[in-house]
Amino acid sequence: MIPRKLQAKARELAGFYPVVLITGPRQAGKTTLCQAAFPDRAYVSLEALDNRDFAHSDPRGFLAEYRHGAIIDEIQQVPELTSYLQGEVDSEPEPGRFILTGSQHFGLSQSISQSLAGRCGILALLPPDYEELTAFPNAPDDLYTTLWQGAYPRIYDRDIPAHQWLADYIVTYIERDVRQVVNVGDLQVFSEFLKLCAGRTACEINLSALGNDAGISHNTARAWLSILETSYIIHRLPAWHGNIRKQIVKAPKLHFLDSGVACYLLGIREPEQLRHHPLRGAIFESWAVSELYKAQANRGERPRMFHYRESRGPEIDVLIDQGECLHAIEIKSGSTASPDFFKHLQLLPDRLKNSRSPSIIQNHVIYGGEESQQRSIAQLVPWRNTPGILSL
Repeated sequence: MIPRKLQAKARELAGFYPVVLITGPRQAGKTTLCQAAFPDRAYVSLEALDNRDFAHSDPRGFLAEYRHGAIIDEIQQVPELTSYLQGEVDSEPEPGRFILTGSQHFGLSQSISQSLAGRCGILALLPPDYEELTAFPNAPDDLYTTLWQGAYPRIYDRDIPAHQWLADYIVTYIERDVRQVVNVGDLQVFSEFLKLCAGRTACEINLSALGNDAGISHNTARAWLSILETSYIIHRLPAWHGNIRKQIVKAPKLHFLDSGVACYLLGIREPEQLRHHPLRGAIFESWAVSELYKAQANRGERPRMFHYRESRGPEIDVLIDQGECLHAIEIKSGSTASPDFFKHLQLLPDRLKNSRSPSIIQNHVIYGGEESQQRSIAQLVPWRNTPGILSL
C-alpha cells in the first residue's frame, strides 16, 4: 500500500458525518484506503453473493449485524440499503459510524441524495496522482512510460505488465459494469465507441460526428458519454462560463482520466511509440488535466475546471476557478520551452476584463521538460510537478 492524500480528508469527514462515502472507478484503491484510515471498523463486502443476498432480503437484520459501525464495500450492489441506513444513523448519529465505498457513481447518486442528504460526506478517489505514484518502488521516472502505463495501483503493487492489466480492465468494464447500467445490445459497438472517444481525447465534443462515426444516434452517443463520465473513465471539461462574448466556444472538451487506458484503446503498445505519435500532445494534455482534477478531489473539493476558446482568437487549455484567483494553464508536451507556449496567456487578461472572472489571474505552462522557471508571463512547470501546481 502507498499513502493516499485523500485519507486525511476521509478521517476529517468521519468526524462530522455519521456516513462517509468514498466513490471512484474500480481498482482505484478505495477499499485499501478505507481499511487503512479506519482499521478498527468491521469490514463487509457486498460483492460477495451471500452478503449481497442478506442485505437485499433482510436489510434491517444485515445492519443489526453492524450496529457499532462498519466499512460497507461496493454499496452500489444494494443501493436500496441507503434508505435503511437513514433510519440507523438518525437513531444513532455517531460520527463516522458507516464508511461506504462505491465504484459506480451512477448507481449511488440518486439513492444517496434521496436517503442520506445532510448525513453523508462524499469523496472521490481516483488512481494515484504522480506524487503518490512515486511511492511505488517500480514507479516510472520518465514521461512516456508514465503516460503509457497510467496510474492504476494494481499495475505497480502486483507488478503486472500494464498492457495485460489494462486489457483485462477494459474487458471487465465493458462486459460487466456497462451491462449493469444500460441495456447495450451490441457490446462490440460500445467497444468501438470507447475507442473513438480515446481518439478524441483533449478535443471538443461533437455528438453528431461521434454518433455518426460509431453508427449510433446523437442521443445514444450522449447517453454513452454519460456512462463513461459517471464511471470515471472520462471527464467532460466544460467551457468557461464567466464570459458572455458571443464568439466564445461553448462545447465541452473530452478528457480520459487515465492516460494508460487511452493509450491501450489507441493501440499504443510501448512507451516509445508515444514519442512520435500524432496524439502525443492530446494524451499529455488529458494526463495533465487528470492530475489537476485529482489535486482538487484529493482535498475533498469538487473540481472547478474549464477550458477557454474563441472561434477566432486565443484558447487556454485549463482555467481553474478558486474564488478570488483564476489559474490559467497551458499544457504543452514539448520538452523545450518555446515563446508559443505563452502567447495565448498574454491575451487572456484583456479578454476577461469585462467578465465575471476572479480579480487575480495566475498563469502556468505545464510542459514535458524538467526545469522550473518563473517567466515574466507565467510559471513554467515541469510535467512531474503538475500535482502541486495549485500550491504555487
